[in-house]
Amino acid sequence: MARWGSAGTQARSFLGQFTHHLIRYATWLPPLICVKEYVADLTFINGPSMYPFLNPHYNESLRRDLCLTYKRYSWKNLKRGMIVIFRSPENPKTTQVKRIVALEGDRVRTRPPYPYEYVNVPEGHVWVEGDGENTKDSNYYGPISAHLITGRITHILLPWDRAGRVRWWEHPERPGLHKGLF
Repeated sequence: MARWGSAGTQARSFLGQFTHHLIRYATWLPPLICVKEYVADLTFINGPSMYPFLNPHYNESLRRDLCLTYKRYSWKNLKRGMIVIFRSPENPKTTQVKRIVALEGDRVRTRPPYPYEYVNVPEGHVWVEGDGENTKDSNYYGPISAHLITGRITHILLPWDRAGRVRWWEHPERPGLHKGLF
C-alpha cells in the first residue's frame, strides 16, 4: 500500500511543480507576443534585393543578416533612405525589405519594367526600391501605401563584424528624384 501512496505523492508533486512552472513561464507569453507584434522584432534578411547593404556575403555563403525591426508607428515620419519592411502588394501574407526612395509629393524617374518614365508619388504612399539589381520593388508594382509598412530596420545584430545602427541617412539619394514637385 505504501508503494501506491508514494506514487500518488510523486504524481501530485510532479503536477504541482509542472503547474508552478507553467504559470511562471506562461505569464511571460502575452507580453512577449505584444512586444513582437507591436514594438520590435528580429528579422532575418533573405535574398539579394538589398545586396550589398544587407547580406553582403549573399554570393559567398548562406549567412544572412539578423536585424532589429522597430514596429511602433512604422508608417509615420518616414524619410528617404530608410529601410522598411512591408506587406507585399501582390501577396499580403509575405513581407519584403526595401529602401524608401521617394515620399508622397515626389516625382521619380522610374526604371524598367515600370510602364511610364516618371511617376508622381500620391498622398499616403511611398516609392521603395531594393539596393540590388533585379529586385521586385515599386518599379514593378508602383508606389505602395504607407500603411503596408510594418516596420523599420534600425540595427544589424548579426554578423558581429557588421553589428550596429543602420545609418540610413548617410545613403545617397537616388538620381532622377525630384522632391515635392506636385
